[in-house]
Amino acid sequence: MRHIMRTPLVVLCVIPVLVSAQRVEWPVYGGDAGASKYSTLAQIDRNNVAQLAVAWRWRTGEAPIRTSDSTVAARPGNFQATPLMIGDTLFFSTPYNRVVAMNAATGRPFWTYDPAAYKSGQPSNGTGFVHRGVATWTDGTQRRVFMNSRWNLIALDAATGQPIRSFGDTGVVDLTAQLRRAVTKTHYTNTSPPVVYKNLVIVGNGVGDRLRYQNDPPGDVQAFDVRTGKRVWSFHTIPDSSEFGVNTWKDGSWRTTGHTNVWAPFSLDAARGLVYLPVSTPSNDWYGGERKGDGLYGESIVCLDAKTGRRVWHFQLTHHGLWDYDPPAPPVLGTIRVAGKRIDAVAVPTKMGYLFVFDRVSGKPVWPIVERAVPQSDVTGEATSRTQPVPTLPAPFAVQGFSENDVADFTPEIKQRALEVLRRYRFGALYTPPSMQGTIVMPGAIGGSGWGGGAFDPSSGIIYIKATNSPVMYRIFKNNTRTDTIDVPYTADLPGSSVSVSLETSSARAPARGTTIPLNKPPYGTLVAINLNTGKHLWNIPFGDTPELRKIPMLKGVALPPLLGVAGAPGPIVTNGGLLFVSGGGSVLYAIDKVSGKTLWSFDLGKEAYSVPMTYRTASGTQYVVVATGAGSEAELVAFALPGK
Repeated sequence: MRHIMRTPLVVLCVIPVLVSAQRVEWPVYGGDAGASKYSTLAQIDRNNVAQLAVAWRWRTGEAPIRTSDSTVAARPGNFQATPLMIGDTLFFSTPYNRVVAMNAATGRPFWTYDPAAYKSGQPSNGTGFVHRGVATWTDGTQRRVFMNSRWNLIALDAATGQPIRSFGDTGVVDLTAQLRRAVTKTHYTNTSPPVVYKNLVIVGNGVGDRLRYQNDPPGDVQAFDVRTGKRVWSFHTIPDSSEFGVNTWKDGSWRTTGHTNVWAPFSLDAARGLVYLPVSTPSNDWYGGERKGDGLYGESIVCLDAKTGRRVWHFQLTHHGLWDYDPPAPPVLGTIRVAGKRIDAVAVPTKMGYLFVFDRVSGKPVWPIVERAVPQSDVTGEATSRTQPVPTLPAPFAVQGFSENDVADFTPEIKQRALEVLRRYRFGALYTPPSMQGTIVMPGAIGGSGWGGGAFDPSSGIIYIKATNSPVMYRIFKNNTRTDTIDVPYTADLPGSSVSVSLETSSARAPARGTTIPLNKPPYGTLVAINLNTGKHLWNIPFGDTPELRKIPMLKGVALPPLLGVAGAPGPIVTNGGLLFVSGGGSVLYAIDKVSGKTLWSFDLGKEAYSVPMTYRTASGTQYVVVATGAGSEAELVAFALPGK
């Protein structure tokens, strides 16, 4: 591992107490342990946000790593981090899993730590090199920064960036060392930050959906002592033989099935010592003939005792998942009042476009959840769940299912072409299963909600969610070619899963770049406000734009909607200044009036901002809004503030 030192962090020790009282931090990934993504700050508000301007920029400087024959061995992906701000210092991770400590007022780094994760080649998780953030712990004297880089958990001194040599093996714990079975380390990775509870650091893991073989890496969640690195507990997301839920795995499939991991960020009720896990799909994601049964805890929210790892309650959001509908976002904790009753709740945004809301202590649904019959599979060996859970409130926040009424219809010719594409496949209601013919699925793998999840305003009880409306096509095929990464009898054709409409004048040739449009009509992205006191939608608006569609010659002169919407996983933050800040995955950062949904300010970043922003106020009294943008050598952190501040 390589460590690069920069300017010492002495600035933290010299700020006057009176001035530092103005500081408002962003101490954990979701703003607080409950992932509300809410800030009390109001210096930037509805009246002055139009004046917001760039305060500073910082580039990661990362580039593809090439071998001696110029082959690309590793490539940095999207800059997806949400920094922490503690004591006027930003702490964050870069796509290559470096950890950076930076002056929050100037964007000047204090130190950088490089775990050299790229030396093991490109991750196998499908997203490549991305990472969304770090976590910290303090005993009041010393602060440690925790970074889960691929299969390593690393502890750093927050003041110097040096590894804590007394933690694990000279600062590093191998997260695969105590798993229930041996795994290929390069098939195990992490993209979301750890969670710290008292003297424990808790981590999930990522396993690429494209990895489909028996005994692929399991999704065990593990907790380690923050001082020593010793493992304190482990929770099996696929139960072992004597554990609760093992009967939901037929024919002993619990022994060999993998994944069922927690790759998404998770959240914590620190006062009660409860941690909330959004558990993902078992392997393989689209064919369940080798894992018959509902398969707990696949595609579930699981509440654990954070001290012991003991299950407190769970709810399975999708039975026997076949659609890659793993819950992608941190469960959002907040206090609401329903029919006069105060409830400490947890709200779970999902890819399906449902928002499930529970009492966070008991796990009881705030509004009834009913089991409804769903279409069944005719793929050989598959045994689809007969029903799926549906919340009675709130109403879905994304388009569900696909019909002929959903196809692109900018012109009669485009609509006809879209219908021709659609009629090649099966389509229908939500949970229409993948098929040998191919099934159009809506929402697709991005969501609904993506990993950006929701932002909760505690003053109003309103949650805000960015949604994506983007269909995908899942065709199941018999796999006659077995490899070390795909060794299953049936699986989905992932390279062929994207579905679009060609606008080429001749269908005899492959469509050129820029001559296809989405199969569905816009909006491709929306922003919704839901009152969790009533379960009712307040507004649901098209959000963002897809400007490349406006440049297509066949659409010249066509009256397109003012906003086409943008597809993407990043979600919003909400502030006491009456604002939402969100990119939604596009190249524009927006400030939205949280009451009306009206755009009050926007800034074209010039490159995709595939991250959740954050905000803070330094000891000098200036509020900043910061967002990560771009990828590779163009990856950049951009900070905004009011002029004169």
